[in-house]
Amino acid sequence: MYVLHHTPDSAALIVRLVLEELGLPYQIAPLDREGGGLDSPSYRKLQPLGKIPALETPDGTMFETAAILLHLSEIAGKLAPAPNTPERGQFLKWLFFTSSNLHPVAMIYYYPHRVAGDQNAAAAKAQAETTLKSLVKTLDDMVALEAPDWLSTAPSILGYYVAVLMRWLSEPCPAKDYPALHKILLALETRPAAQTCAQAEGLASTMFSNPY
Repeated sequence: MYVLHHTPDSAALIVRLVLEELGLPYQIAPLDREGGGLDSPSYRKLQPLGKIPALETPDGTMFETAAILLHLSEIAGKLAPAPNTPERGQFLKWLFFTSSNLHPVAMIYYYPHRVAGDQNAAAAKAQAETTLKSLVKTLDDMVALEAPDWLSTAPSILGYYVAVLMRWLSEPCPAKDYPALHKILLALETRPAAQTCAQAEGLASTMFSNPY
């Protein structure tokens, strides 16, 4: 049994989608974010930075979204190219492009004061928006040109990762402006795993392509 420490519509949603897609047994451990749950000693033992998500697994507790997704895909042998296959290197490159570039800049867009302070928050947000548009276009162009199996209308850990980020970025980067990614979002949000998570977290059935 996996235990996912969770707040709704956070990065924990990415992990929840993959757990559902893989059919792995899991429990939700709700975190009282507003009540200081991320800073509690018990949670800091699991996630020393007090961030989301943390996943308790039979192999120990894991954190960092990309690491969790890779671990789950390797345990199940699904949703990503297998190690030592020709596609693995390209897949890893774009997975870490997403985790090291797109995800952090999305956080700056929504929490600019964390990196720039209150006085410079507006400028930081504006710069983040410009960067996000460039990053998403880069990803969209790659999908349109290369059409990889590991980022397509078929489910994958990278597909779900990108879909949740695009959900959050619907204001600065509307999905319809990125046709290759939009097609993926439309397909993934109809998956039983996505519909189950949307219902559980009170999200729209068009949770990726049209969140609101």
